[in-house]
Amino acid sequence: MSLDELSLSKGELYTYLTNKAGKGKKGTLVASIKGTKSEDIISVLNKIPLHIRLTVKEVSLDMANNMNLVAKSCFPNAQIVTDRFHVVKLVQDALQHLRVKHRWKAIEDENKAIKEAKDKGLTHVSEILPNGDTHKQLLARSRYILAKKMDDWTNNQSDRAEILFKHYPDIHKAYKHTLVFRNIFEENDKNKAKEKFNKWIADTQELEFNHFVTAANSVNNHLETIINFFNNRHTNANAESFNSKLKLFRANLRGVVDIKFFLFRIEKLFA
Repeated sequence: MSLDELSLSKGELYTYLTNKAGKGKKGTLVASIKGTKSEDIISVLNKIPLHIRLTVKEVSLDMANNMNLVAKSCFPNAQIVTDRFHVVKLVQDALQHLRVKHRWKAIEDENKAIKEAKDKGLTHVSEILPNGDTHKQLLARSRYILAKKMDDWTNNQSDRAEILFKHYPDIHKAYKHTLVFRNIFEENDKNKAKEKFNKWIADTQELEFNHFVTAANSVNNHLETIINFFNNRHTNANAESFNSKLKLFRANLRGVVDIKFFLFRIEKLFA
């Protein structure tokens, strides 16, 4: 099973419990519950007979503590798995935060330089890097480079990355640290993966990047459920795919006006 949330209309969140075996078709949707409060979700899911809930072997979810509480309360025999993509995204967000921090600094420096040039009656000319970018353009256009592995870069992206890492060595260091984390999920042995996670967490504490330390602390707090991924290598991808179908359905209807009727149609199609 998978637990995830999605906004249907005006930012109102609904929690969805889906069945992986449904493969996004009839039989996928188990429950659609308004809100994300754990007590509300538990009260609804407990309406499912206990003997049925006891047959659930695995529940995958994101890093939200309320979803973890729901899974443990409603499916006592299930193994809880923290979705790998949410974990990797947390570390990627720490990397992107460092890039954005440098970009704002570059914008601030440029504004100061323009003001100083004006005060002297001169025209400011920004430094142009070998690939034609200014510093702020380089940092803005490097977003997708940092989100991909080096083997997936195009020639232009490789050139931009080389310039980026030359001028911002701390971003290079953080990028390599992020790759080390992502590569842990390629490990097949659960015990070895746990050792590598612990080493990565210890190495992170030595870095001077506060957001990486925050991410490492979150990984450490969820480590037991994160490493459960290596038992069956299941992710929340089916839940994200189901969410995409609901978003497309919502877009085709030009939004949701009658929520009850929308949920009724979802029930007929997917439950």
